[in-house]
Amino acid sequence: MRKAQGKTRARTEQAPRKGTLPAPLAAPPPAGEGKRGERGYLAYLLRQAQAATRLAFERSLGEVGVTVPQFAVLTMLKAYPGLSGAELARVAVLTPQTVGVIIRNLERDGAISKTPHPVHGRVLQWTLTPRGEKLLERCRGHALALERRLQAGLTARDEAVVRRWLSGIASKFQQQS
Repeated sequence: MRKAQGKTRARTEQAPRKGTLPAPLAAPPPAGEGKRGERGYLAYLLRQAQAATRLAFERSLGEVGVTVPQFAVLTMLKAYPGLSGAELARVAVLTPQTVGVIIRNLERDGAISKTPHPVHGRVLQWTLTPRGEKLLERCRGHALALERRLQAGLTARDEAVVRRWLSGIASKFQQQS
């Protein structure tokens, strides 16, 4: 009789069917815990934080009809008027192809305008139009709301340390590229 029970048990404890995945041993913890928290790799934690803030920012800017990359281009043109497409790609940390699409769309919508470079006539310089200035101002309200969420719980000193650390990372890794 024992043999029969063993055979029956073996039949009912078969491996999962082909194409099905076994159940995970444990559910992953939520963001901020385990390897997704302070014990995780710094690079993963930076990516996780960037993904979470980008998603929140995308949703917020969506109310104005602007994407995060468009906001980056508008912001950089406000800070550094007259940039070329290639320069915009570098300072906005976007690909030249992405910037090309963004420039065409923003120009079509009347948010930016181009002028030939005074020396290198084939190079186009981009600037915000009054319409682009107004659009950026509407976007800034959303950006400032996100900034306040990010700053919550930080002292001014802690915020300065975080800013210095993040900008140092960007500087160090862009110099190595």
